[in-house]
Amino acid sequence: MSHKTLLRTGPLLQGGMSPYGPLGLPGADGLALPSGFGSRIVARSGQKVAGLTWHAAPDGGACFPDGAGWIYVSNSELPLLGGASALRFRADGSIADAYRILSGTDLNCAGGATPWHSWLSCELGHRGRVFECDPYGARAARPRLAMGRFKHEAAACDPERRVVYMTEDEPDGCFYRFRPGDWGDLTEGTLEVLCASGSWQVVPSPAALLKAARHQVDDARHFDGGDGCHYAGGVCYFTTKGDTGLWAYDAQTGTLDRLCAGVRAITAAPSGDLYVARETTEIDVIAPDRAVTPFLRLDGHDGFELTGLAFSPGGDRLYFSARRGRAEGSTFEVSGRFRA
Repeated sequence: MSHKTLLRTGPLLQGGMSPYGPLGLPGADGLALPSGFGSRIVARSGQKVAGLTWHAAPDGGACFPDGAGWIYVSNSELPLLGGASALRFRADGSIADAYRILSGTDLNCAGGATPWHSWLSCELGHRGRVFECDPYGARAARPRLAMGRFKHEAAACDPERRVVYMTEDEPDGCFYRFRPGDWGDLTEGTLEVLCASGSWQVVPSPAALLKAARHQVDDARHFDGGDGCHYAGGVCYFTTKGDTGLWAYDAQTGTLDRLCAGVRAITAAPSGDLYVARETTEIDVIAPDRAVTPFLRLDGHDGFELTGLAFSPGGDRLYFSARRGRAEGSTFEVSGRFRA
């Protein structure tokens, strides 16, 4: 699936006409959507879905192909009881199954999908780990300790350079990349950190037993609370929650730009459009021509955060969760004619 890349120069263009038209009135679930789009809640924290009690504090998510259907995976940012769950959808969109793919881990916040169809679930706790999970539920999850021990937020795979980018949720967190010895096997490899000079330097001790990973390289560049992360079209986009920034690391040129503020979560559509969750309960579209326009608004959910944005493999359904703190949460599906 190819993605167009956002232009690297000039400001984003706020306002203007959305490619989908104006938002309509909120539906029964509180979502205000453009004409031609529909929505439903596919899971609620504490309630059964296909026999599974859906987890609290739903966070990062991703979709995976499954024959004629697909799977949506969602993390749980709960202390000690976090982990991740999966929803299996049939080709007609009905839910066939729900099951756990990771249990007994701590504060599983965001993560990222791999090109070989595994899910990287990231622990946010002190000396957190990255767990590689099987979204199909056939294999047990495994920790990938070579990817470092720190407050992991999100991960994004770059298949061209064969690295995995990672964010760190610290007030002086870093932006990392992991270079596995063999692409497709994350058991061993080299952890590197982005430096102020624009170069990447090796983190001497990824296990961080005596000194935090972010403090091991003097020239390391620091960010105010690394958050969401997504790779598309030669660019790794990531957000920083401290200053609500949206950043773009152009892996082809090695340059880093701050695109805008007010963003928490991010994903990309097959069209090349970016979909970004705001600090408010809104999701905007950023088109390849840099125009920023509203796509949806969730009313009646003050104090909630939108997380886990992900498109189905066919690009016709967008999933996300709305959560408040580490308690209640709902996982939504928006369907319609997204532009190709």
